[in-house]
Amino acid sequence: MAELQNSLFGLLPFLAYFIVAVVMLVIFVAIYKFVTPHKEMALIKENNSAASLSLTGTVLGFSIPIASAAANSVGLIDFAVWGVVAGVLQIVTFLVFRAFYPQVSSRIEKGETAIGIHLGGVSISVGLLNAACMTY
Repeated sequence: MAELQNSLFGLLPFLAYFIVAVVMLVIFVAIYKFVTPHKEMALIKENNSAASLSLTGTVLGFSIPIASAAANSVGLIDFAVWGVVAGVLQIVTFLVFRAFYPQVSSRIEKGETAIGIHLGGVSISVGLLNAACMTY
């Protein structure tokens, strides 16, 4: 019985962190879609693999540090602050990537999977580095 009570005691903090994480993810995706010139969701609905690969990599690149922040933060506000850091880094990643590949959006719109894979991979890599740096 005590074991069940201990598990239930952890349910409220879990729900709080999970809800904050989902809200941060939704806000991040909305901001990311605003920043990118191409329309990811419309392209994905049209079966554009490049758009799906790049957006999936970006979402993973954001979610990995969010998971690290949830595991290492000292409270919800600390968690939210590191979530903002993770989001900003992913936006900056896209902007820097676009500086090296100025035609990234038109290439994604054309369905060029190589650029989608590359952007997705870079986004995940930045997310992994970000997550590793959050272990304080």
